[in-house]
Amino acid sequence: MKAWTNMDKFEVGSNLRAWLFTILRNTYYSLRRKRKRDVEDVDGSIADSLAQKPDHDGRLHMRDFRVAFDKLSDQQREAIILVGAGGFSYEEAAETCGVAVGTIKSRVNRARARLSELMGLSENESIELTDSVTAGIVTKQSAA
Repeated sequence: MKAWTNMDKFEVGSNLRAWLFTILRNTYYSLRRKRKRDVEDVDGSIADSLAQKPDHDGRLHMRDFRVAFDKLSDQQREAIILVGAGGFSYEEAAETCGVAVGTIKSRVNRARARLSELMGLSENESIELTDSVTAGIVTKQSAA
């Protein structure tokens, strides 16, 4: 195709075979240089991994979470940090705080409900946060 479109550049009386070979060779090297820069991504998996969802919503939710978290009582904050963020079981958190397991469960449940209320979340609504620790605090976890 390249030879056909550039036929006017061929010098009559010169070696046609050498001219065509030069076009092929130059095309080959051009493609090799291009392939060094390009990444083959047939199914789009590499492009999908490069795309990132904007995190501004998570930062806004995080700011709302901090404001709501500061409004919790000290006992509720302590319980929800131990169970939600710290990953402690209810029994371990109860032992740490020196209270009954039922008290910790109650504090965590009330803290989560209060956070949802302060943040204006409905029961089935999820929240996008920037970190897994905060998500662990807000979401309900089963008793360990």
